[in-house]
Formats: sequence, C-alpha cells, structure tokens
Amino acid sequence: MVEGELSDITLPIVPGHQAVGTVVRLGSGVTQVQRGDRVGIAWLQGTCETCEFCTSGRENLCVKARFTGYQVDGGYAEYAVVPARFAYPIPPVFSDDQAAPLLCAGIIGYRALRLSGIKPGQRLGLYGFGASAHIAIQLARHWGCQVYVSSLKTEHQELARQLGAVWIGGATDSPPDKLHGSIIFAPAGELVPPALRALERGGTLALAGIHMSPIPSLNYDQEVFGERVIRSVTANTKQDGLDLLREAAAIPIRPHTVRFPLEQANQALQALKAGSFQGAAVLSM
Repeated sequence: MVEGELSDITLPIVPGHQAVGTVVRLGSGVTQVQRGDRVGIAWLQGTCETCEFCTSGRENLCVKARFTGYQVDGGYAEYAVVPARFAYPIPPVFSDDQAAPLLCAGIIGYRALRLSGIKPGQRLGLYGFGASAHIAIQLARHWGCQVYVSSLKTEHQELARQLGAVWIGGATDSPPDKLHGSIIFAPAGELVPPALRALERGGTLALAGIHMSPIPSLNYDQEVFGERVIRSVTANTKQDGLDLLREAAAIPIRPHTVRFPLEQANQALQALKAGSFQGAAVLSM
C-alpha cells in the first residue's frame, strides 16, 4: 500500500491490518463481545453477508469485502472500530505482541497450508520466510510434516533452521526431494516456475501474497503436467481465524517478534522491506 502496488486504497487512511486491544465501547445490540474483552482485528474487517460467497462460508471472496488499514481505518491509532462479528477473542496464552502477528500473518499462513493440500507426514516447501512463514512452519511441524525452506536472507534462513526445517536453500535452489505441497510467501512471480518443478505429481502450489510480480511463462511438460495445481490465497474466512487461534493456543505457537514504538513506524516498515529482522515486527503504544 505504501509503495502503490495495491489499487483502490482509501486515502487518507490509518494503516495497521492486525491489531490487538481491549473493548472499551459496544454498539447497540452487540452481545457476543463484552466491554473489557481482549480482541483482535484481522485483515478482513467486514463483508456484505448476503452474496453467494458470504452465504456459503467463502466470505473471503465477497466483492464488497472491506479490509483493515486499506478501506477502513486500522490499528496505528489509540482506538479502532470493528464489527463484532469480526472481533476475534484472543486466547490468554498469548501476549499482545505474540497475538498481533497471528491475525494476518498467522491466518493467511494457516489458510495457505489448507489450500496447499498438505497432509501430516508429507513434505512441504516454503518460499520466503518472513512473518507468515515462520508461523506456518510451526503448524506444519506440529502436523508432522517435513519442511523445506527457500529464502534469500541469512537471518531468515537461521530462524528456519531454529524452527526445524529439514532443508534450507536459496530462493530458487532445487530441494533434494519432491514436495507434496508448497507455499510462496514472497511477492516474486519468478519463483512460480521453479516451485512447480519441485512439486511431486499431483502437488499443489499455494500463492499466499496479496500482490505478486508478473509470473513468467510456464513450460507445460516440466512445470504443469502431472496434475500439478496452482492456487491463489485470497484473504481469510472468519472460520480460518477462529481455527488458527484455537490451534495456535493448543500447540502453542510462539511467534518471534521485534517491538517498535509507534513513533518508529517508518523505521519498522523500512526494516520490513529490507528483511533485517527475524519473524514479525510489532508496533506498541
């Protein structure tokens, strides 16, 4: 959004698409949330609730969906507003710092794992190892998967090693084994062909980014044939969020976070772009 890669942004806007706070005021008729509850606001902030997608449990595809920090004001503020339906109860096992990255990075990683079709005990590939991937690997390891990580950054490779990756390579290196499912977290379309070549027959490649650079032409015989599947990941459903928070608390997932005061938001964004820290950055007030 800062660099203009996403269109249709509402301006001016308060950014911040994954926020944790305490409920201080309720709208009329709200019963499922109480004053004093600790809740999270995720990327998907609201939907029309009446279209074919909303009524079939696929509200992430609603064409009238609203997104936090994109069309509606987000978490870089003392107060934020969210529909009660999209206020996620935060399990007490997580601090605010630990919970915040779960609300987008965690949820998207969780949905990407589901859409990759990966099963317990299978081989999973992760391309890019930032905030989302470092949570996804903890889920996959809990499911008994072997995880293969491709990443440019030395800091990210080291965190992947600490979190139990069985193989770590550069961004386009070929893993030593065929993978049953893979996820591309990096917004780099040039990773799609090598990621497809690394898949086992019948495997699925999930593209988890909201934005991606152009994908090069594909060689049908080498990269697509054998019933390999490419799936994009679009936002999340409410159920994705509830399921992720429940499973993350049971494991429990331990997000790696680096805290910045709100006044250093610009420095945090620059550090994020440079990939100069492990895990996720969190702004505190």
